[in-house]
Amino acid sequence: MAKPETRFLDRSTPPTLFTLIVIAGSMAIAMNMFLPALPDIAEYFGAEYRVMQLSVALFMAMSGLLQIVTGPISDRFGRRPVLLAGFAIFVVATLGCLFAQSTEMFLFFRTVQAFIAVAMTLSRAVIRDMVPQAESASMIGYVTMFMAVVPMVSPFFGGFLDEMFGWKSVFWLLAGYGVLGFWLVWADLGETNTNKSSSFSAQFSAYPELLLSQRFWGYCLTAAFSSGAFFAYLGGAPFVGTVVFDLTPTALGFYFGAPAIGYMAGNFLSGRYSVRYGVNKMVLIGAVALIVGVTMSLVIFLIDAGNVQSFFGFMIFVGFGNGLVLPNATSGLLSVRPHLAGTASGLGGAIMIGGGGALSALAGALLGPKTGPFPLLYLMLTVSILSLICILLVIRREKRVGIA
Repeated sequence: MAKPETRFLDRSTPPTLFTLIVIAGSMAIAMNMFLPALPDIAEYFGAEYRVMQLSVALFMAMSGLLQIVTGPISDRFGRRPVLLAGFAIFVVATLGCLFAQSTEMFLFFRTVQAFIAVAMTLSRAVIRDMVPQAESASMIGYVTMFMAVVPMVSPFFGGFLDEMFGWKSVFWLLAGYGVLGFWLVWADLGETNTNKSSSFSAQFSAYPELLLSQRFWGYCLTAAFSSGAFFAYLGGAPFVGTVVFDLTPTALGFYFGAPAIGYMAGNFLSGRYSVRYGVNKMVLIGAVALIVGVTMSLVIFLIDAGNVQSFFGFMIFVGFGNGLVLPNATSGLLSVRPHLAGTASGLGGAIMIGGGGALSALAGALLGPKTGPFPLLYLMLTVSILSLICILLVIRREKRVGIA
């Protein structure tokens, strides 16, 4: 099949790579850019950090719920209308955050911002719609690389904006990004789903078959606990950086992106060696890397030698471990029932994001002015060990009964 011709801002041709990158990166920007400003937002509303930190947990919980329904809805009605609706709701919700008069109102609109999750989910569906399998893997690779860079650079810009112009400047930028995304979808992305489904019932009826599969749960929980270490970091690191290490928002934004360095390296190694060594072995190595990184950071603080460089530096291992675990565990859960790959992707993503939201909230609740980073590190170590246990159980089962 020949590569389809693309012309920028021409809906009669497939969307350009630039448009797909802007769409795919929108959720990561919405989730990460405001984090260095979180302590200042809490101060602005006169709220405790642990309350305002719910803005992370609620955002991820809503994102998880949306992942369950976004795929089936776009299969039924098309990618384009769902994407347009997602960006429009995101812009309105961002303006709601800007003009919120209370903590509760801010948290409500921050939760509604999670509708931008449809962009991440559907960007990959659009690619699968428009090009053959081999080329879709290549295009998804480019998009994924950008999504790995976003968490590394967006907190820095968010922290800089917060320090120079106040926290609201971050949300004005997010609103502008949402408008850009809406315009690009409107002008450059025609409908790519040419085989719309006729009903929802057949799609949702597949869920029980997956929920009864031990291998699905093994891979899914491995990925959920592994990503949970990172989500706990998202919930607790802004507090640790600001209260424990007294970092400015700009400095916090600089250090905060450390895991993304490891994540890029892990993704590169996954792409290069997963076929050679197999999914299970790559997941196992990633889970061990997670435990090593968090344990080293914890030990250094236990001997009273910890500092800002050691705390954030060892978080590179967290990113590296996730870069190995997530692509391979996801591949594993999609292969459990190949004919249910789309359903497995949505359900697995919902469990990962929903669990991450809960861990993020727990991290914020455990931290206090006198706790130091210990509650966060212990929580991250616990879920990292659980991730290792889950993949070991998968490996043990496959050795005992074979793949089923």
